Amino acid sequence: MEKNSTLGVKEIAKLSGVSIGTVDRVLHNRPGVAAKTKEKVLAVLENHQYEPNLIGRALSKKKPIHFVAIIPISSPESAYWDAPKKGIIQALNELKNYEVKIEVLLFDQNNRLSFEEQVEVFKSLEVDGLILAPTFLKESLALSEYCDEKGILYAYVNSDLPDTNNIAYFGADLFQTGYLAGRLLHNYRNSNCEFLIIHISKEMENDHHLIRKEEGVRTYFRDKNLDADLKVLHINDTGIDHIAKILSDFLKTNPVKHWLVTNSRVSSVAKFIQNNKINDVKLIGFDFLPENVSYLKSGIIDFLICHKPIEQGFNAVMALFQKKVLHKSIEKINFMPIDVICKENYMYYEN
Repeated sequence: MEKNSTLGVKEIAKLSGVSIGTVDRVLHNRPGVAAKTKEKVLAVLENHQYEPNLIGRALSKKKPIHFVAIIPISSPESAYWDAPKKGIIQALNELKNYEVKIEVLLFDQNNRLSFEEQVEVFKSLEVDGLILAPTFLKESLALSEYCDEKGILYAYVNSDLPDTNNIAYFGADLFQTGYLAGRLLHNYRNSNCEFLIIHISKEMENDHHLIRKEEGVRTYFRDKNLDADLKVLHINDTGIDHIAKILSDFLKTNPVKHWLVTNSRVSSVAKFIQNNKINDVKLIGFDFLPENVSYLKSGIIDFLICHKPIEQGFNAVMALFQKKVLHKSIEKINFMPIDVICKENYMYYEN
């Protein structure tokens, strides 16, 4: 059996020895075709494993596809969310001939109210699919339930919510990411095995993805039977001056030399190290952002752990399109690579 996914109606007609109109009637199961003629056309279709143009068929209905992305806006402290947004726009450009519209609703990840406001905007729209960064746990669960009630497809990026009906998740295996960070910290260990985990977030109780990374770190040391002293510092203000004050106060009584910042705000910590001329701290953080890379190049940040955020946004849009238009089965969990970037290899890396 020969497979030819590019076989068109004209080629089928030629192989069958019938008119294009006859092939069209057979494909759409319309009357007016003799039984023997129909059998001849069907035999050609089967022999070539013909698959109808589902995209064309869906578009023939002339109903535009409307997707919405609800993601954080980039901030002065972190430009991380520019990357998933770039991926979403890339996907839109790829689908521009297929009557697909994507509306991006941006919220302040430090402000729960701004998320709720964008959810209300979302509910006022006629939507076929949602790309969601579930930053605020309770509110994101409520939005997911709303989508279930309305029959709206939705996919998560960056962090996942268990036990929901999302069609897909594109992002890191957060626990395994933390486990890897634990290994990197361990490789830098000193005699007393003291380590500092730094969470920087105004909404710590909702940043479940940061806590999941911490769980991974703790599990690594537990699995290795290492008596590590893991200190945790929660910084609930993202301003550089506040971060500097908290770190200064902490170091007065805790001279820890091995630090892990659990999100992209590692550059704020690196700036503190630079401004205070601290030379003996090993620093690990997340995300391939210009401000982070500059400190990586200078040697203040030792490693960045990265998860292809542009691909996350792109793949989430394409998954919604494939499910909505092509009715394809979508893999629910799609973990991105866990890339470790350092001073020696950053110039070869792309987000």
